[in-house]
Amino acid sequence: MREKIKEILVERIKKLKRSPVLVIVQVGDREDSNVYIRNKIKFGEEIGAKVILKNFKIERLNDYKKIEEDLIKEIEKLNKDENIDGIIVQLPLPENLDTEKIINTVLVEKDTDGLVSEKIVSATARGVMTLLEFYEIELKNKKVAVIGQGILAGIPIAIEMEKKGAEVFRCDINTKNIPEIAKDCDILISAVGKPGLITKEFINERQVVVDVGTSKMGDKLVGDINFEEVEPLVYAITPVPGGIGPLTVCSLFQNLLDLTNKV
Repeated sequence: MREKIKEILVERIKKLKRSPVLVIVQVGDREDSNVYIRNKIKFGEEIGAKVILKNFKIERLNDYKKIEEDLIKEIEKLNKDENIDGIIVQLPLPENLDTEKIINTVLVEKDTDGLVSEKIVSATARGVMTLLEFYEIELKNKKVAVIGQGILAGIPIAIEMEKKGAEVFRCDINTKNIPEIAKDCDILISAVGKPGLITKEFINERQVVVDVGTSKMGDKLVGDINFEEVEPLVYAITPVPGGIGPLTVCSLFQNLLDLTNKV
C-alpha cells in the first residue's frame, strides 16, 4: 500500500516544473517528533520533494513570548515565499506556546497538515482512512471509539469517520467509562500518546484496533496499545512502529502535491 502511494507521488512530481518544497517548523528536540521528522525528510528525498527543517532551539524557551513572536514571523515569511509549497508546524509544541494561534498563522493554501484548510484532510486522518479503505473495512453504521481528541489526530479522525456514516464516540480525559464504551465498538482508534493505555478491558474479538499514539520508551517507539496483550484477542490491529506512522508520512506528501496542484 505504501509503495503504491509512493509510486503515484513520484509520477506526479515528475510532471511538475520543479520539485515541491515542504517546510517543517519545529520547536525543541522531542525524540518522538525527531523520528517523524527524519522519516518525512527521507520519504521526501525518495519521491523527489524537498524538505526543509526550521528548528527553534529549546534553550530559548525561557522567553515564551519572544519565541512565539519569532515562530509567527517565520511562518508569515514562509507564507509569502512563492518557492515554498507547504508548511507544517511539528506538534506537539511546548505547552506554554499558543498552539492554535501559531497553527492558524499558516496560510490555508500551504496548510499541508490539514489543520487550517477544510479542503485538506489531516495527514494522520488521511492515513487512517487509507488503511481502512485498503482493507475494505466498512464504516457506515459501525460504532467507532476515538480515544484522544487532539487537533492533529483524534478530532480530524472522528470527523472523517462521521462523514462515512459511522457512529463515533469521541473520548477524552473527561469521558467516563471509556473501557466500556470502547468494548462495545466495532472499531477502536487510540490517539493519546500514552504507552500501554489500551488493554484487554477495552476490546472485543470482532474489533479492528488502530494505534495512532506514539511515545518513546527508552530507545523504543511504542504505541498506546498493549500489543502483546491485545493482538491475540481482536480481529485486526496495527503495530507501532510500522503501522499508521508510514501512512501518515505518505498522506502528508499527498496533501503537499494536492496543494501544489491547487486541488
